Amino acid sequence: MNGLRAPAPAPPAEAAFDPEALRAQFPILRTKMQGRPLVYLDSAASTQKPARVIERLKSFYERDYANIHRGVYELSQRASALHDEARRKVQAFLGARDWREIVFVRNATEAINLVAYAFLRPKLEPGDEILVTEMEHHANIVPWQIVAGERGARVVAAPITDAGELDLDALAERITGRTRLVSVVWVSNVLGTVNPVAEIVALAHRKGVPVLIDAAQAVQHQPVDVAALDCDFLVCSAHKTYGPSGVGALYGKAELLDAMPPWQGGGDMIEKVGFEGTTFNEIPFRFEAGTPDIAGIVAFGEALDFLGELGLEAVARHEAALIAHAQRSLAQIPGLRVLGAPKERRSAIAFTLEGAHPQDIGMLLDLDGIAIRTGHHCAMPLHERFGLSASARMSVGVYNSEADIDALTAGLRRIAGMFQ
Repeated sequence: MNGLRAPAPAPPAEAAFDPEALRAQFPILRTKMQGRPLVYLDSAASTQKPARVIERLKSFYERDYANIHRGVYELSQRASALHDEARRKVQAFLGARDWREIVFVRNATEAINLVAYAFLRPKLEPGDEILVTEMEHHANIVPWQIVAGERGARVVAAPITDAGELDLDALAERITGRTRLVSVVWVSNVLGTVNPVAEIVALAHRKGVPVLIDAAQAVQHQPVDVAALDCDFLVCSAHKTYGPSGVGALYGKAELLDAMPPWQGGGDMIEKVGFEGTTFNEIPFRFEAGTPDIAGIVAFGEALDFLGELGLEAVARHEAALIAHAQRSLAQIPGLRVLGAPKERRSAIAFTLEGAHPQDIGMLLDLDGIAIRTGHHCAMPLHERFGLSASARMSVGVYNSEADIDALTAGLRRIAGMFQ
């Protein structure tokens, strides 16, 4: 099942999903850019926020704000309860068995760093290896390189094919007796490639190797069940799931988290402090030093409620239809090259246009009010694999429609005519 829950019966996509009605729920999409309606096609970088999430942030500060887990007065108790409720929402959203398996962090990047320093670093010895892939975001490369460099270990990359798919046979060959962790992206932020993470987890576990899944580009597009997937760790960010920036979540199996030392010291992560020594709190609090972004965490929970009410099966169908429409449309533009051709692509398409630098493409589209991403998308090794230094990328969210894809296509046709 690739870590997905079995889809529940649902009405046809066209009856279940109305992108125009959804668009009206996002205040920023009513603004104009360059005098034109905003066409936002950069959700892989960060999603826009529905009014209910913005209002939840505002209302929390107006009615519910106090520091948590420390006050006996009613307001603090209320804030604590809302914070803890948000943790339960993340637990349910990811399919974790235990709320203690959810650690709040700033983003998926911080979650990976937490695992690198608190889980992996103490285990690494000279000659050990961490296995990643050529399609990883820098956040799933650099932390491993840092701890590997400190310990005399090394980071090994499994190759991808010309189609932009992971070479599973090559990955299997690279899991050796020196491999201490496999860390792999679920959905590529550049190619949109969906990796067979359930197969990867099973393969690594047969060799006794734990697995971290970078799900920053996955959890907002499809149902997830970490218990069924059996991954050891999974990371995600609120700002990519229609929630606020500055909040993310780490899922880790309770037995692994419980055996890990803290990676930051401060308030609320302790049991008892004395100058002769300190004992540490239980999980997950051991990894949550200091006052968190309480309002952001509560709003994260609201964003997950929003996605849950839409239905992630319906989200997946809607976005798959958009990506299929985009692939057909982009294929008709002379000189346009789409990076990769994976069998399963979700949410993002990267491309180049003959004669035009990606930055020029982005700037010219901006004149039409169309927002896309240009550059290396924090994936330099992947671009090197395709012989490029940069690309342009469109990515979709729940608020996008075929009209947005058509506007992009028309803009790219005009640009193609300018440069060819």
